[in-house]
Amino acid sequence: MKKYKIMLTVSAAVSIILEALPFGAVCNFATPEKTIRQTFSYFSLTPYGYANIGPFITACLTCLLLLLSVLMFTKLSDRIRKIASVISGISVVTSFMPLFFGIDYYSIVGGFISAMMIIQFVIIIIMKKRDNNET
Repeated sequence: MKKYKIMLTVSAAVSIILEALPFGAVCNFATPEKTIRQTFSYFSLTPYGYANIGPFITACLTCLLLLLSVLMFTKLSDRIRKIASVISGISVVTSFMPLFFGIDYYSIVGGFISAMMIIQFVIIIIMKKRDNNET
């Protein structure tokens, strides 16, 4: 069980590092001649101001998930794991929100972040199943 807690904590930390890079969130600005693509950090409020709210919400939920994964080391309770699974599930959905605008609003770094969100969700589900099998 401890290795799953470590994997969850490490994947949340890697997600935060990827979200801090200025290549994840995408905004496309149009001029009369062409479209200008700019990328931002998931923590930047610029995409949020242009209605691309998914990246910022994902970044906030990832920080909360990192905190919960650290709390699981001190006291693993059913309540913390349930909260973490809900937050992880919501973060998977919000990480794919830029695709509602089109593929042009999604980046490779955003894809890696979405993959990390899915991995975290799967780890929490595995932890829950293993805990149910032990009791």
